[in-house]
Amino acid sequence: MIAELIISFREGFEALLLVAILITFLKKTGRVQDLKYAILGGVLAVTAGLLAGGSVLAFYGGLEEDTRALFEGLTAYLAVIVLTYMIFWMAGKDVRGEVEEEASRKSAFGMALISFVFVVREAFETVLFITPFAVRDTSSAITGTVAGIALASVLTYLIVRAGYRFGLKKFFFITGVLLVLIAGGLAGYGTHEIVEFAEEKGMDNPLFDKAYSLGISETSILHSRGLIGSVFAVMFGYAVSAEWIRLIVHGIYLITILPMIVAKYRK
Repeated sequence: MIAELIISFREGFEALLLVAILITFLKKTGRVQDLKYAILGGVLAVTAGLLAGGSVLAFYGGLEEDTRALFEGLTAYLAVIVLTYMIFWMAGKDVRGEVEEEASRKSAFGMALISFVFVVREAFETVLFITPFAVRDTSSAITGTVAGIALASVLTYLIVRAGYRFGLKKFFFITGVLLVLIAGGLAGYGTHEIVEFAEEKGMDNPLFDKAYSLGISETSILHSRGLIGSVFAVMFGYAVSAEWIRLIVHGIYLITILPMIVAKYRK
């Protein structure tokens, strides 16, 4: 639930902030008649995102048992790639300036299109990022997503009311680092699922061997699915046992990406 909350909070905030800036710009420039088009674009984008999420879960439900591990692993890898790209893409963006510049050159239909593109991109990214968690626990994923979007709505309202005086760059940096930690855990989880699929197909490799096993019971709160363990699992990729290849992939990702993100924002 925590990963879903952080992801939907970040993605929901981006989408809501972009639409809020667009609406504020239209009001300030006397284009109130175009507001309904901006809102319509956002509503259509959310609808498309919900349909995409339902389709992914339905597709997963129809898979054979032995291919679900492969699907989960590949989906986790894809989420890591897109999530990492998104974090770098947002670094150094003049969000408000770019939105206002784009809006100043568009017609009424263009307002709907801009709003749709803003929101549908974040909606599809949210679906992609949350899918690896949703296939494991759908109810928890839905709860975390709704909570994250609710928090994003409150923060967007406060920022708009305060005239954008909040430090958006610092916000995106902090959430970016959190998302890198989550992505690292996803990279490790995806590797674990692919190893399981490979072993089911009779493949073997020394890197598939367990690097460690803590011997913690599944009923313990310290298990990676337990009350406390699940928090560490989401934020740091914690697992009660892990293969060598999982540790290597997870470690390489964090060692490579975290310094790059810090350097990007320092510029």
